[in-house]
Amino acid sequence: MGNRVIPLILILLLALFHGQLWVGRGSVSDVSRMQQKLDAQKAANLQARQANERLAAEVRDLQEGLEMVEEKARLELGMVKPNEVFVQIGR
Repeated sequence: MGNRVIPLILILLLALFHGQLWVGRGSVSDVSRMQQKLDAQKAANLQARQANERLAAEVRDLQEGLEMVEEKARLELGMVKPNEVFVQIGR
């Protein structure tokens, strides 16, 4: 009788762990589903990162563009901001 108990317990434990592998938390299907969710989130993160980079580049372009327009207006047209005194020294 004692010789049969240990193999029976081991077989039951093996069956329990095998069942867990296929249907429980952390099972093959659960890991596959989580991997798909992870891949989808990585793709969404990549799209968001690219959108952020495009917006940052657009902001830089607008800032530099406005600075260039202001500099040109000051040098070529002598324009000044309100409450600003413009002094030009001849060459």
